[in-house]
Amino acid sequence: MAIVEVKVPQLSESVAEATLLQWKKKVGDSVTVDEILIDVETDKVVLEVPAPSAGVIVEIVQADGSTVAADQLIARIDTEGVAGAVVAPVTLAMAAVSAAAAAAAPAAAVPAGTAKAGVAMPAAAKLMADNQLAAGSVAGTGKDGRVTKGDVLAAVAAPKVVAAVPAPAKAAAPLLPQVAAPASNLAAQLAGRPEQRVPMSRLRARVAERLIQSQSTNAILTTFNEINMAPVMDMRKRMQERFEKEHGVKLGFMSFFVKAAVHALKKFPVLNASVDGTDIVYHGYFDIGIAVGSPRGLVVPILRDADQMSFADIEKKIAEFGQKARDGKLGMEEMTGGTFSISNGGTFGSMMSTPIINPPQSAILGVHATKDRAMVENGQVVVRPMNYFAMSYDHRIIDGREAVLGLVAMKEALEDPARLLFDI
Repeated sequence: MAIVEVKVPQLSESVAEATLLQWKKKVGDSVTVDEILIDVETDKVVLEVPAPSAGVIVEIVQADGSTVAADQLIARIDTEGVAGAVVAPVTLAMAAVSAAAAAAAPAAAVPAGTAKAGVAMPAAAKLMADNQLAAGSVAGTGKDGRVTKGDVLAAVAAPKVVAAVPAPAKAAAPLLPQVAAPASNLAAQLAGRPEQRVPMSRLRARVAERLIQSQSTNAILTTFNEINMAPVMDMRKRMQERFEKEHGVKLGFMSFFVKAAVHALKKFPVLNASVDGTDIVYHGYFDIGIAVGSPRGLVVPILRDADQMSFADIEKKIAEFGQKARDGKLGMEEMTGGTFSISNGGTFGSMMSTPIINPPQSAILGVHATKDRAMVENGQVVVRPMNYFAMSYDHRIIDGREAVLGLVAMKEALEDPARLLFDI
C-alpha cells in the first residue's frame, strides 16, 4: 500500500483558516490525478483541492464543514488501491465526536450501492451529535436512504413546526427556499410557519464585517445626479453588431460606466485615493472594482489598469468575472486591491440607492435602472431614458465640491460619449 496525503492548499497571508465545503468523492472511490476532490472556502474565494495522485480514497480525515488551516491533512489516497474494496473508517478524528458519529463512520466506508438506509453522512452525523439526536432518529432522503446534512437540519427545525400543526407525513421536511420558487411549491415549503437556521458562509461573514467597518470608520456621504442615457444607447445600438462581430463579445453599458468613471477620477484624483492613518494615499493607477452578485454572496473583482483597457477589453473581463463568480472560481488575486468601485443595481431594477464604500477605497459609484421619464428641455416636456447615479464618498478626505464635480464629469461624458474618445 502506497499512501499519498491530501492537504489544504496554501492560503493568502491574510487568511488563517478555511472551511471544507462538500466532498465530491467518498471512501472507496477511485480518483485520477488532478481530479477535484473538494472545494475549500475562505472569506475571499473558493479554492479547489485536486487529487495529488491517482488511486483510491482510503480515509477522509476532515468531514464537510470542518474548519482547516493551510497544509492540514484532510484525506489519504492509496495509489495501489482497488476501487470498491472495503477500506478504513471514513475518519478516525470523527470517531471521538460522539457515539452517533462513531457509528456512522465505519458505515460510510462501505462501497456505493451497499449502504443501509439510515446511515448518516459524516457532516450529518456530527450535526446529529451536536443537537443530541439519537442514531436512527432521522429518516434519510439521500442515496440508498442515507441521512444528509439537510435531513438533520430539517429534523432540528421540525419541533417548531409540530407545535403549530400536525407533523407532515414526510419525515424530512424541505428546507426553506433560498431563491425564488414556483408558486406551486412555495405554499408547501412554507406550510406550518417553518424556520431554518443557516450559518453564514465565510464570504458573507467577511462582507458583513467589511461593510460594518466601512460605516464605522468612514464619514460616508452620497451625492446624486441624473443621466440622460440616450446618447450612449444610440451609440451602442449603432455599434453593437459590428462590435460583437469584431470582438466576439456584446457591447454593454458597463464599459461606458467604467470609462466615464476613469475620466472623472483623472480630473479629481482624490476620488481615487485612500486613507492610511492620517495620510492620504493618491494612486497613480486606476484599478476599478466591479461589484458582482454570486450564489455565495457579493464579490468585487478588480479591473487592473482600467484606463489602459479598451471597451472590448472591459467587456470581456467583466463577462469573465461574471462566469467565474457563478462558478466560484474567482482567484484571490482577482479581488485584492482596487482604488474605486462601481455597483450596478440597475441590472436588478433598482431605481436609487446609497452604496457603501468598499474599504480602503474612498468612493463608490452606484448605477441604477434606466427608465423613460418626463424631462423639461428648452421649456418643453420630452421623454428621455434617464438613470440616477449615486456616488458615496468619504467626507474625511473628499469635499462636496470634488464629489459633485466628479459625478458631473461622469454625467457629461455619458451624455456626450465623444468626450471619452478625446479625454475632454
